Order: sequence, then C-alpha cells, then structure tokens
Amino acid sequence: MIRSMTGYGQAEGTVGALRVVVDVRTVNHRFFSPSIKLPNAFARWETEVREAMRHKVARGHVTLTARSERLAETSLAIDEARFAAVAAQLQELTARHGLSGGVDLASVLRMPDVLASPREDDATGTVAELVAIVDVALEALQRSRAEEGERLAAVLRQRLELIAGALDRIGARAPERVVAYRDRLRDSVRELADGVAVDDTRLAQEIAILADRMDVAEELDRFRSHLVAFRATLDDAGGEPVGKRLGFLLQEMLREANTTGSKAADAAILHDVVGVKEELERIREQVENLE
Repeated sequence: MIRSMTGYGQAEGTVGALRVVVDVRTVNHRFFSPSIKLPNAFARWETEVREAMRHKVARGHVTLTARSERLAETSLAIDEARFAAVAAQLQELTARHGLSGGVDLASVLRMPDVLASPREDDATGTVAELVAIVDVALEALQRSRAEEGERLAAVLRQRLELIAGALDRIGARAPERVVAYRDRLRDSVRELADGVAVDDTRLAQEIAILADRMDVAEELDRFRSHLVAFRATLDDAGGEPVGKRLGFLLQEMLREANTTGSKAADAAILHDVVGVKEELERIREQVENLE
C-alpha cells in the first residue's frame, strides 16, 4: 500500500476525569520528525507518545496536539482547615483591635487559599489511556495517508505510460536515424572526394563505428527495466515505505535519458527525450510526497 506523507487524523477519549482530543497532522520530511504538544497533566508521558508515533509513521514531519477538558463541572472546594485557621485569626484580630462587625462568611472565603478549584493536574488517569487515544488518531492518519497515496499512485502510473510511449517512439526511430545518417555520410564523402576513388571498406568501418556510438538500445533496455521496477514497487509495496526506493529509480531513469539525449543527433529523438525528462521531473515532485 502506497502512503502519502500528507495526512490528518483525530480521535477523542477519556483519561481519568478528562476528556481528551488528539489531532495528528503530517507533511513532507526526509526523516521521522515528531512535534508533540501535550497538556501539563500529560507532559510526563511524552516519551510513550513519541514511541507510539514512531511505530506508525516511518517518514514525515508529524505534529501531534492534545487538548483536554473536564468531563463535568466540579464545584469549588473549600479547604476546611484553612477556613478554620483564617476565621480564628480574623476573630483574634477583631478582638485585639476592638473592631466592630465581627467576622462573616464572605470575609473568610475571600482570603487566599480558602477556596480552591480542582486543577487539571489533579485528574486521575494512566499513560495507557492516553496512548490508546493516540493510536486511534494515528490509525485515522494512516487511512488518510493511504487514500492520498492511492491517488498519487494513479497519477504516477499515468506518467509512466507517457514515458513508455516516448521510449517506444525512440526505439522505433533509432534504426531509421542510423540509416539516414549512413546515407548522408556517404553522400558527403563522395561530394568531398570530387571523383577521387573512396575506399568503401574504410568508409563502412567508419559508418559502423558511428553507428555503435549512436546506438541507444542498451539505454532503452535499462530504462524499461527501471520502469518495470518502478511499477512493481507501486503495485507490491506491502505496506513498507517506498519513497526512497522510487527516488533512486528516478535517478537511474534520468541518467539513461541524459545518455540517450547525448547520443541522439536527431531532432525527433531529442524531442521525445525532453518530454521524458519533463515527465520524470513531474514524477519526482509527486514521489517526494510519498512515505
């Protein structure tokens, strides 16, 4: 299965008393490059989250963000020991300084640390609960990347067909070009000789040497073998990352295209070589998006 390096996944669940939403996004990168943003309550579990990401994603810049909120509103908690201490201290101060009005409930509650709202850090929960949510988000991410990968693979197959057609035209034109070049060379030699006898054997040897230099059969055979390997990789990826292998095959195909162009000495062949190189560049842009 071909996977793109661009994708998105989301999952939500509970970790202790918190509702947690995890978002995962990936974009192109040569290696596995994680970026993790967790609430303070989960910061100590970043290593476990990173490992879960590593098992699912081989290449790409991966950004994981987790958001949390309490499942239900919890009433403010009163620290009764603190309340009693503050009330006693206020009563003592009132009596010592002869203040009127006494000590009321509102005055005590306004004092620091008497009222305490529950903190996010106080929520119970385990790393297994968080990693389970992360795994679901990563599964959604992988489905997204696989769908995008199939679309990219379809585009690549179309490009490969265009290249195969150009190779067929070059293969058909190559022998015709050699014959035309041979005839043109003979006519040029006879014209330059201006009636002087020409050694046909020597001329035939020179033509044979030039024909060998212009022969592109080996380049075309190697190019076609690379095309076969490229298609096989697209069809039989087996879930493994293929982006780097396809990139290496593209380098080899470009090398054969350049060699064919340097041997061409023919406008029609050069036209097809330029078209092949354009398609290879378009394929390279798409392969850079594949894991």
